[in-house]
Amino acid sequence: MAVASSSDVAILALGVVLAAAYLFRDSIFSPSTPKAVSVAPSKLANGHGNPRDFIAKMKEGKKRLIIFYGSQTGTAEEYAIRIAKEAKTKFGLTSLVCDPEEYDFENLDQVPEDSCVIFVMATYGEGEPTDNAVQLMENLTDSAFEFSNGQHTLEGLKYVVFGLGNRTYEHYNAIARQVDAELAKMGAVRIGERGEGDDDKSMEEDYLEWKDTFWPAFAEALGVEEGQGGDTPDFAVTELESHPPEKVYLGELSARALTKTKGIHDAKNPYASPVKVSRELFQVGGDRNCVHVELDIEGSGITYQHGDHVGVWPLNPDAEVDRLLCALGLYSKKDTVINVDSLDPALAKVPFPVPSTYISVLRHYIDISAVTGRQILGVLAKFAPSPEAGAFMRNLNSNKDEYAMVVTNGCLKLGEVLQLAAGNDISAHPTPQNTTAWAIPFDIVISSIPRLQPRYYSISSSPKLNPTSVHVTAVVLKYESIANKLVASRWVHGVGSNFLLNIKHAANGETPAASEALEHVSLPAYAIEGPRGAHKAEDIYKIPVHVRRSTFRLPTNPKSPVIMVGPGTGVAPFRGFVQERVALARRTLEKNGDDALADWGQISLFYGCRKSTEDFLYKDEWPQYTAELKGKFTMHCAFSREPPYKLDGGKIYVQDLIWDDRKNVGDAILNGKGYVYICGDAKAMSKAVEEVLARILGEAKGGSEADGAAEIKLMKERSRLMLDVWS
Repeated sequence: MAVASSSDVAILALGVVLAAAYLFRDSIFSPSTPKAVSVAPSKLANGHGNPRDFIAKMKEGKKRLIIFYGSQTGTAEEYAIRIAKEAKTKFGLTSLVCDPEEYDFENLDQVPEDSCVIFVMATYGEGEPTDNAVQLMENLTDSAFEFSNGQHTLEGLKYVVFGLGNRTYEHYNAIARQVDAELAKMGAVRIGERGEGDDDKSMEEDYLEWKDTFWPAFAEALGVEEGQGGDTPDFAVTELESHPPEKVYLGELSARALTKTKGIHDAKNPYASPVKVSRELFQVGGDRNCVHVELDIEGSGITYQHGDHVGVWPLNPDAEVDRLLCALGLYSKKDTVINVDSLDPALAKVPFPVPSTYISVLRHYIDISAVTGRQILGVLAKFAPSPEAGAFMRNLNSNKDEYAMVVTNGCLKLGEVLQLAAGNDISAHPTPQNTTAWAIPFDIVISSIPRLQPRYYSISSSPKLNPTSVHVTAVVLKYESIANKLVASRWVHGVGSNFLLNIKHAANGETPAASEALEHVSLPAYAIEGPRGAHKAEDIYKIPVHVRRSTFRLPTNPKSPVIMVGPGTGVAPFRGFVQERVALARRTLEKNGDDALADWGQISLFYGCRKSTEDFLYKDEWPQYTAELKGKFTMHCAFSREPPYKLDGGKIYVQDLIWDDRKNVGDAILNGKGYVYICGDAKAMSKAVEEVLARILGEAKGGSEADGAAEIKLMKERSRLMLDVWS
């Protein structure tokens, strides 16, 4: 290969330099004036700055109030919106209602002096923040977290706290109390008293009582006077003369459901799951029902784990839909297509997909089956069809005791209250002929009644044994109301569980059993075929569902002892737990032989029901599981209404069985480092079980019950004692 001489290299280099000079001549030889650079318009200048900066949004929207809500099921969000609406109506103040998950809190110290921050916080699980409030709580409690002032202080910040909790739980309103304490510690100033709502009694009444004293303190702190606002609507409802029928929502829960397009199935897009199996679990012919439903999820993309929850999206019963249509004077135009627009999108979002129809909104989208609140009755009084009806409504609105006696004890829904006020017979099936029409604008109905929410059930299966189906175990809610001077005692039916019972009857071609069809027990009927008949294909019915993740899980190591306490339908997740261990046992035995389970920890289930012959759930399955787990699974059963009884004649419950087995229970927890799971009633059972466990552990440690309670607390902190309970 030839080697270039030094002169050749020099000539080549000169050529490169000259070529470069020619190509960039404009830049090299132009005047020194800088060239104009095109800059993209500033997002901040157009009002679209950092979307996580709530201070900028407050200033841009001229808002003096910012309301953060910690909500798991939507209730705290509803109360946050109510507070915002009242601030606007009373004082003319506008609010920014915010999901804290969508904002950063470094500039919380920049809230203007004439403004206020309101926290509406629910407590979830074992004194935990709701999922959307986790980051907020971390920022408030972490002393190392700095606000824009470079410190962990909020001197002079005006704030308000209203908490949502349930007194039957140990950590009642823990998050609201913690928010209050942390803010005060940082120098913030609370307006009025901290509000605490108790869902075990009446969240609504607690809220009303709190706000009556809160608003005067609020007015004084912010220097505003009542009467500066106005009674403005949240929504504009328009009847559409013509609209493509295929684009009208008739109960579909998402755009994908309407257009029948594929997508991820979650709470915003539930899956219409075919019902594979539905059967009665209680003794046929009894006066109670418990429904077992198997939901087909094959091909849906839905997955689940043992201990998760399934959300079932029910409908309102036909009678209540007809009742409110008649009471609102809308029965004759129930199928009229309507559009709903928000007049203040920052405050009031349209709570369901539109356009829709009057009947679809009442059947599928808003919770008309709930006991009506006291506050709304005063608003509706002005639309009364007679002076007597108006006076009746105003009395219920202002007289707390009268409301409790008539509405709360009578379990009256909005449609029933409107009928009662007008002198109609609420025991007759509602028709336009027997129901007086009220001239209530439909936008007020939408504003006043919350969205119909899914009903959650603990999944009673394991994906290891049932990978393509989710099992539900639901006791059917049916109880008698308390009679009063205006309304006789009558049967009240839960929406979700009776919806499932309807599905079971239809899927199996059944008529209600004789005891279900008694004259005084009229079972509610539902439009179970779904919008446009989409929830029925030949003889298969479908139910809209989604899966909600849970942390209620077995330990990964099968050598750890497991103690499960689940009377009644509290046994549901433990059927899934046991199936999970059965699946693992099958694989282990196949791989390692008959002695493969020898070092496994004992699995104990404490179960209770009324009678072994009446309501013993999955009675035929447990012996099979016992056999497959080679003696590692033991079931302890308490039948409260059959012998044996206590020496004093008292009934035997699960906590009594735990005490009887205290030696093994204490050993499994203290020496075996075992895990304890409790599922079911929070009001009595769960507390009683924890108390007896504290006694057992205190005794086993050679100390007192207080020592045992300390051990219980430690177990909860380490996730070795977990609860899935309800009140």
